[in-house]
Amino acid sequence: MISHMRTTIDINDALLQAVKARAAREHKTLKETFEQALRAFLANPAPVAHAPAIPVFRGQGVQPGVDLTDNAALLDAMDAKS
Repeated sequence: MISHMRTTIDINDALLQAVKARAAREHKTLKETFEQALRAFLANPAPVAHAPAIPVFRGQGVQPGVDLTDNAALLDAMDAKS
């Protein structure tokens, strides 16, 4: 059994007039025209955006003498590199 739902939407007046004109040209109801447009829209889903690659460091860990629990020492170590 096919079910239907009645709904109300706000739509731009010019867009609605264009849809009505197309429905009239194709001898279809406004409902049929909207359903056809929605089916076509849903049949072509938007491409899925892939998450950007996150660079991974595969080194030997923390350098000797670097204390990760001491922010000031860590900043000093990073400044010494530049």
